[in-house]
Amino acid sequence: MSNIFGKKGKSFNGPDSPQSRAARVRFKSASLNCVDSPKKQNDDTCKYRVFVGTWNVGGKNPNDGLNLQDFLQVDESSDIYVLGFQEIVPLTAGNVLVLEDNEPAARWLALIHQALNHPQEQPDSDEPPTQPPEPGSADAGRQQNRRRDAMANRSSSGNLFFQTPSLKLLSNSYRVDSALVKTCNCSAEASLQRRRATEVRESVYRAAETPPASTAAEAASTSAGGWDDDGAGAGTPGQCESPAADGSGMSYCLIANKQMVGLFLSVWVKKELVEHVGHLRVDCVGRGIMRWLGNKGCIAMSMTLHHTSLCFVCSHLASGEKEGDEVRRNADVAEILKSAHFPRACKSSAAHQRVLPERILEHDKMIWLGDLNYRVSLSYEETRTLLEENDWDALLEKDQLMIEREAGRVFGGWKEGKISFAPTYKYTQNSDAYAGETVKSKKKRRTPAWCDRILWHGDGIEQLQYLRGESRFSDHRPVWGVFAVEVEAGGGRMRNCYSMSARIGHDKPGSPQRHGGSVEPSS
Repeated sequence: MSNIFGKKGKSFNGPDSPQSRAARVRFKSASLNCVDSPKKQNDDTCKYRVFVGTWNVGGKNPNDGLNLQDFLQVDESSDIYVLGFQEIVPLTAGNVLVLEDNEPAARWLALIHQALNHPQEQPDSDEPPTQPPEPGSADAGRQQNRRRDAMANRSSSGNLFFQTPSLKLLSNSYRVDSALVKTCNCSAEASLQRRRATEVRESVYRAAETPPASTAAEAASTSAGGWDDDGAGAGTPGQCESPAADGSGMSYCLIANKQMVGLFLSVWVKKELVEHVGHLRVDCVGRGIMRWLGNKGCIAMSMTLHHTSLCFVCSHLASGEKEGDEVRRNADVAEILKSAHFPRACKSSAAHQRVLPERILEHDKMIWLGDLNYRVSLSYEETRTLLEENDWDALLEKDQLMIEREAGRVFGGWKEGKISFAPTYKYTQNSDAYAGETVKSKKKRRTPAWCDRILWHGDGIEQLQYLRGESRFSDHRPVWGVFAVEVEAGGGRMRNCYSMSARIGHDKPGSPQRHGGSVEPSS
């Protein structure tokens, strides 16, 4: 399996600086255990490591050679993965107005599952893969037989691609019973807590009895069974596999996934945390054609982890780099915050229960990711000059999102980490060159910009990393952030948090980089 995100163990910010190496040494042994601060003793608070990634994949369908391990930083072992994609299908009239194509979403879901639960050893060299044997040879015949047998016997955990992948089948194979994570987890009665935890654990560790269909006919017949709000089949309980004897079972369970035309959002958590997830709800807001169709807009997911409400918003905002287009993007954000609504999840009116958030801004903690499409308010020539001169401060001063936020016109109260990576859009296909460097027509030229962003809102969120990948798969570069997120466990019930010895990355961002190489920031 090829690795297009960079060599394993290498930073995507180019060669390590002495400062970043020192930061890694300081933080490698850091532990995200339950907070026990000298200033505020609170045994009911825990921190979790949350990975958030966003990638506009330009309408390209992934192949089985695409390796997401470096993008997902699987060696760092986060507790929660929030992964948002834009343009997983071409934004054509057919996909927007007629029938939503779920096949690319199924392929991305399978690749994520493979990277999180069955990571492959990656070579540290750039040596080309071994060439397959010549057709007709004895070795070729034996390999063909092995492949055929493997396809016949492959289980849900290893079957990445079917002839016609079914999003419903895959999501049901990778997830826990969706009904359980939608239920209330805020009961104060210990017996009810224990019963719910037991039911969730049984769902998590129940081995899958029936693998997904491996033929087009079976996939087509099963996919007719209906859908619920978060992309899971309504009639089939999900199963997160128990670990096999050889350790090949699932470490991460799919909590929810949802597609809206080209937008696709999935949330994965370590299986030990599933019993603490509740009140799962999903909503979509269309802001595309006629300002309501789904070629632009957002998918928003709401959930509680222990007693803390979390909201993840994946969006693709209005495009365009003409003057005034940022106003349309501001309007998209305002409408999403106004219109996204989550249904009530708690039926009981017990006094101990607090009111669950129904709007995005009512949550304790929120993270917004996606192709926000904010551009740089400079001409192409001016932008190219600043990039060549490595004048990052001047370039960021013209970043539309920063300008609009500082003026109070959008994302009031939200935060963003320091940007220390090159503009993520627009690249020539399969190249490190920006589109304007290789085209003569000004109509096809795009001014480089930081379109792909991650912001957060709420107390108790600390950003540990804010980086980009170097995959040439799309005309956008992927962007990810890693966060330490505090949650309220409540009642002193949980004195030890799960999986909290994960290594933390750089405490400070690396030096700003140009596309295709690292550079020193200008003074």
